[in-house]
Amino acid sequence: MAKLEILTYPNPLIRKKCGNVENIDDDIVKTSAAMAETMYRAKGVGLAAPQVGILKKIIAVDIGEGLITLINPHITMSEGLIKSEEGCLCLPKLTVDIKRHAKVQVKGYDVNGKELTFDAEDLLARAFQHEIDHLDGLLIIDRLSRLKRDLSIRKYRKLQAAAQDDDEQ
Repeated sequence: MAKLEILTYPNPLIRKKCGNVENIDDDIVKTSAAMAETMYRAKGVGLAAPQVGILKKIIAVDIGEGLITLINPHITMSEGLIKSEEGCLCLPKLTVDIKRHAKVQVKGYDVNGKELTFDAEDLLARAFQHEIDHLDGLLIIDRLSRLKRDLSIRKYRKLQAAAQDDDEQ
């Protein structure tokens, strides 16, 4: 499967809630592989299916410790809060400080249908939460106060305009 296109804000598809994967077939396996390839090419640490226009609960994560692909992932436990800077492939060049759980337990299925459980903390916990948010149509800017969200959207638009000006030169 060819590299997939990463959709960017304000594309309405990235705001849609995803449906469960009912059957892990060859299409899901191929989609998962294409998502991983797309994530690596974009130099991201995670990618969720809606970011590439696929409204299914599939995520790919690699924080430098190997690829984790999860189908129908969900958080079963969380504890603590920590604030840290986060970016998103759907909002290129924008970073914002987000509060997330310090530790999470995530369950899902691999591409072979085997149930997996991850007890994650630090960057892996953050990446799981970020990607699972995408499955519910949530972006990092949705985790901000209204004022900070409006300022971040304004900043994002300026960054995109500047990038477009650079591309045209």
